[in-house]
Amino acid sequence: MTATDFAPYRSDVSPGHDGFAQLLRAEWTKIRTVRGWTIGLLLAVLFTVLIGVLTSVGGQMLCSDSPTGPTLSGAACRQVPPLGPDGEPVSDSFYFVHRTISGDGSITARVTSLTGVYSANGAQQVGSDAGMVSGTQPWSKAGIILEQGAAQGSAYAAMTTTGSNGVRMQYDYTHDIAGLPGQASANSPQWLRLIRSGDTITGYDSTDGTHWTEVSTATLPGLPSSVQAGMFATSPGHVVLSSSFGSGTSTGGSTQATGTFDNVSLQGSWTPGGWTGTAVGGSDPLGGNGPNAEQFQESAGAYTVTGSGDIAPADGQQTGQPVERGLVGAFAGLIALIVVATLFITAEYRRGLIRLTLAASPRRGRMLAAKAVVVGAVAFVVGLIAAGVTLPLADHLSYSHGAYLLPAAAATKARLILGTAALFAVVAVFALAVGTLLRRSAATVTLVIVAIVLPYILATASVLPAGVAEWLTRLTPAAAFAIQQTVAAYPQVTANYTPDNGYFPLSPWAGFAVLCAYAALALGLALYRLRRRDA
Repeated sequence: MTATDFAPYRSDVSPGHDGFAQLLRAEWTKIRTVRGWTIGLLLAVLFTVLIGVLTSVGGQMLCSDSPTGPTLSGAACRQVPPLGPDGEPVSDSFYFVHRTISGDGSITARVTSLTGVYSANGAQQVGSDAGMVSGTQPWSKAGIILEQGAAQGSAYAAMTTTGSNGVRMQYDYTHDIAGLPGQASANSPQWLRLIRSGDTITGYDSTDGTHWTEVSTATLPGLPSSVQAGMFATSPGHVVLSSSFGSGTSTGGSTQATGTFDNVSLQGSWTPGGWTGTAVGGSDPLGGNGPNAEQFQESAGAYTVTGSGDIAPADGQQTGQPVERGLVGAFAGLIALIVVATLFITAEYRRGLIRLTLAASPRRGRMLAAKAVVVGAVAFVVGLIAAGVTLPLADHLSYSHGAYLLPAAAATKARLILGTAALFAVVAVFALAVGTLLRRSAATVTLVIVAIVLPYILATASVLPAGVAEWLTRLTPAAAFAIQQTVAAYPQVTANYTPDNGYFPLSPWAGFAVLCAYAALALGLALYRLRRRDA
């Protein structure tokens, strides 16, 4: 950069005539006429797109439909999970003891125990209880349920006791409301009730079967007149969450839960006859006809139901690929952008040209604001182009290679693209402000990368304990990468909700707000220094 680069600026804004529009035009002239900066902006787009594409085509799924069959690849290996009423992937496997109820009515049952077994070492003991450990999982369930049908992904409402989370009313997989605390036992039974009125299902619990407390109400739109209702049991896999380096998840093995019911009371128009037992999802991981088989037994008005699986949202990272994976290259694009945004101010200090800028605009706050607006706007456009090209392209390539892409609404994809553009813009403004403070290119680039990019890489590369990674993405400017998150964490699903698995501790806009706060603070300090010191 030389003094000739600023000729348009000197002619457009003469001393004492620092209209803000003129300042913006002058700063825009600077950033678009310096060839190195233009190349840097193009590299920001290129790095984002290239890394996203390479990540998407990095692995081809291989599978076989039989031990002796041919090896398949790509789309032939794609596994699509059950989808819930709102189109979200769900886990929907349980043992269901049911009848048909037509129209309005209710079901009431008392749960007198919830027990379970699990394979702690990961082995599946088929048809036998050998090697099994007694105990329930935190989200083992036994209760009563009303379902649109017995197919996976059907709309439902349930009242259930759990292994460690008390009574819950759950419906349509994602909704979870707490009721009575504690686990059901012979000394402390839990009464459960569901009442249907049209599309509305209301759940109640009680400790004595006389005094009832409403837990919640669910509306299941389009619920047909005839639905399936009854008792169920299920138990998710035994999961041990690691908080050590790498923050991986260790799955111990299959589990089952057994619930004991009595005082079952039905109101309304129910089909006559006995109950039907169905293994929804067809899963019986412990298998066979041994003591661990999924089943139900009836004796003297008491029912014992044994089941395995879960009725809950699916763990997104274990089910498929989130759409934002294609934007993984944004960190590399940000590095190129940080260099450009830094040089936008430090190059003037290095060559002594800042005096020309300040002479043309004695109001130093306006000068800094003009630079911030221009570099932020340019960075926004760069991020918009990079994300707008990368996201659909990377998702298309991933899908063609056999990946199952987790569903994302159009509004969510728009938030990913616009949020990435906003991320680029605020990072550029932050780098500009830090450059104004330090006035040294190398120091500024290093500090901004260490503050934003390095914490993101460390938190998502499985090299830090989960707790440290979460705090890094909560307190540092790297929290803003949450703007690229689409997978949701659910308290009723035990999973490894850590940054290396795509889960940030802050919501998308809350994480972005952290970066904005840092940028605002840096701008304030930069303005203070400009006003306190001569160039």
